[in-house]
Amino acid sequence: MRNFRNYEVWKKSHQFTLLLYKITQKFPKEEVFGLTSQLRRASLSIPTNIAEGKARNSEKEFSHFLNIASGSAAEVEYLIEFSKDVKYIDDDEFLKLNSKIVEVRKMLNALHSKIKNG
Repeated sequence: MRNFRNYEVWKKSHQFTLLLYKITQKFPKEEVFGLTSQLRRASLSIPTNIAEGKARNSEKEFSHFLNIASGSAAEVEYLIEFSKDVKYIDDDEFLKLNSKIVEVRKMLNALHSKIKNG
């Protein structure tokens, strides 16, 4: 069985998603179906795609799902910056979230390169 939980990037993206869910609880109620939902879905997509990709039958497929996870991480990076600019998160929350998502993105890129290049 191919265990996605063995990957540090999955662990970090899972912890990031938990933190993001907690922080977005204080977003305005009118954003529940807008920014809050978009941020949560994009964030959740990162560990989900790692898990799904790892369950596939080939490294090529795993690489494809890591690429999708990387795109979701880039989306999250922008959305947390937007959230800061509209004052839904403060500078400290932004710095904390941003440093974590940048770390996840770097880890995804490194793992993707490793898998892709064999």
